[in-house]
Amino acid sequence: MRLDLNSDLGEGFGIWRLGDDEALLDVVTSANVACGFHAGDPATMRRVCQAAARSGVAVGAQVSYRDLAGFGRRFIDADPAELADEVLYQIGALSACARAAGTEVRYVKPHGALYNAVVHHEAQAAAVVAGVRAFGELPVLGLPGSRLLAAAEAAGLPAVQEAFADRGYTPEGTLVPRSQPGALLTSTAEVVDRAVRLAERGQIVAVDGSVLASQARSLCLHGDTPGAVAHAIAVRSALTEAGVTLSAFA
Repeated sequence: MRLDLNSDLGEGFGIWRLGDDEALLDVVTSANVACGFHAGDPATMRRVCQAAARSGVAVGAQVSYRDLAGFGRRFIDADPAELADEVLYQIGALSACARAAGTEVRYVKPHGALYNAVVHHEAQAAAVVAGVRAFGELPVLGLPGSRLLAAAEAAGLPAVQEAFADRGYTPEGTLVPRSQPGALLTSTAEVVDRAVRLAERGQIVAVDGSVLASQARSLCLHGDTPGAVAHAIAVRSALTEAGVTLSAFA
C-alpha cells in the first residue's frame, strides 16, 4: 500500500499566519502552496518552498480564484480565457520561488470554491487545465469523477485522484459544503479511521453512512482546521503502523 499525504500550506498573508506550516512539513509528503490569489505572498511562498525542500516534501501550486478577501471560498463566474491565464500566472509565481529554494513545482491543485466548481463546471475545468498545460505537463490533483480530472486526461496530463481525511462526503462522492452540518470531521479518531480505511480498503463513509469506493492516491489533511497538526501526526503514525508506504505521488 502506498499513499501520499498532502496539506494546504503557505496560507498566511503579510504578518498574518494561518496554520503551522513547519510542523505539517514534518508529517506530509506533498505541500499545496498558496500562490497569492486566495492567500500567500512572495515572502511566504519562498519561505514554505525552502522549508519543503529541506524536508524533502514535494511542492504543488494551489491555484485559486482572485479572491484574497474571501479566502478563495466564493464562486466567481470568471471568463475561461482569463481564468486560464490566472492559473498560469500563479504556477509561474510559485515556480520562481521554488526554483530559488532549490526545488520545483511538481503538480497543481485548485483551492476552495474553484476546486468545488471544477467538479461539474465544464468551462472552468477546461480553463484550469489550459492554464496548467500552458506551463507544462504537470499532474493535476482533484476529486474523483470531476470534470477537472476528465479534462486533464483529455489534455494528456496525469490526473491524480484525491480524498480528504477531515471533510464530510455526500452520498454522491462530493464534499459537503462548509456551510452545512457534517462538513468537517473534528475528532482525531474519526480522521484516523477515514485515513486507514481508505488505505486498507479503498473506502470512504459518507455523511449518511453509505460507503463510497475510492482509488485516491493522495489524502488531504487541511492545515487550517482545529487540531490540524495533531490529526496529521496521528494519521501518519496509524498509516505507518498499518504498513502503508507514505510518499509523494509526483
